[in-house]
Amino acid sequence: MPPTETLFLESTTRIQKEPVNSFMDFQVWDFPGQIDYNDGTFDLETLFGDTGALIYVIDAQDEYLEALTRLHQTIEAIQRHNPAINIEVFIHKVDGLSDDFKLDTQRDIVQRTTDELADMGLDGVHINYHLTSIYDHSIFEAFSKVIQKLLPELGTLENLLNGLVSNCRIEKAFLFDVLSKIYVATDSSPVDVQSYEICSDYIDVVLDMTEIYGYDRGELEVSTVEETKSSIGSSEDWSLPDQSSVMKLQNGMVLFLREINKFLALICIMRKESFEKRGLIDYNVQVFQQALEKVFELHR
Repeated sequence: MPPTETLFLESTTRIQKEPVNSFMDFQVWDFPGQIDYNDGTFDLETLFGDTGALIYVIDAQDEYLEALTRLHQTIEAIQRHNPAINIEVFIHKVDGLSDDFKLDTQRDIVQRTTDELADMGLDGVHINYHLTSIYDHSIFEAFSKVIQKLLPELGTLENLLNGLVSNCRIEKAFLFDVLSKIYVATDSSPVDVQSYEICSDYIDVVLDMTEIYGYDRGELEVSTVEETKSSIGSSEDWSLPDQSSVMKLQNGMVLFLREINKFLALICIMRKESFEKRGLIDYNVQVFQQALEKVFELHR
């Protein structure tokens, strides 16, 4: 959905459950901000007992003191039932704020939360904070970091990408979920926002071109992913023929996309000189793909 169309979305007034079927199946529960979890009508053990992550969204352009109070109450309630949950705070709608004001807002929220939790005796609770907006890729990057923490295979994926980057002289490599544009894993080098943005946009370009010039792939067609219920390690997920795309940029860099399975795509950023050894790259990517299949089979 384009960002401009979100203006017509209604506010959340009740709990909504949205299943997400992709490289990993999970469920998103959308809670209205005004819900009081301590009023006795909610079974907190059922709500949060098996939850992997809590994402709490704060409107940075609005008065947020009341929202912080609810955040602190929510954390206190959750800690009694699931202390291992990942707590993520999205400081949202920062697109209309200056860089200095963004940082001041984040510092204020972090300090107030830290002090309040310390007063509650919860000073050991770890919280991750993200500055987000729907008008850039920050919201996708934040969700990427949330999902990565839920993947038991993350360390192995990072090591595999490190090996690929080293063997092929790649500058940066991302493993993307094609439908959501969330990057599942990346190599251990720091993530440059511009690199992530250009890779994310590249997926849009490839998908748009595929809709125009692509061919019918029958049961393996990517658009059928929403109807499948196979698990991440299912053998049929890996039965696609190899599909790849290359884009050469004006700055001498090359974008290389390789379809891993019907859910995942590998996108690499490399120098033109490195891409001249295309045979070496194709071989190492094939080895990487085979290793991924074995990793997911072990965790199936």
